[in-house]
Amino acid sequence: MRILLDECVHSGVRKAFPGHSVKTVTEAGWRSCVDNVLLDYAQHSFDVFVTIDRKIEHQVNIEQFQIGIVMVHIRSYQLVDYLPLFPALLNAAHMVRPGKLLVVTALRI
Repeated sequence: MRILLDECVHSGVRKAFPGHSVKTVTEAGWRSCVDNVLLDYAQHSFDVFVTIDRKIEHQVNIEQFQIGIVMVHIRSYQLVDYLPLFPALLNAAHMVRPGKLLVVTALRI
């Protein structure tokens, strides 16, 4: 599976997806792209987009893109807050379908 981490997601989250190809938006060369342009680029090279941007579902029509989106509701940008969610993130990446959004939420935000 090919996974793209949004620039707002800690790069250490790549460790949640062992055995998969994971890049950050910065590594892909798409830093500062607006959401619809970013998703258009990403859908050709990635299967899943991981973000913490809660506005994305209101700013773009997710169903028009051939990429699944995993949105993480997290307390902070610190890797330590993501660590307990690693199993749920991996599961969500496997479950999400193109044009759909799955939310992974920390128990306490």
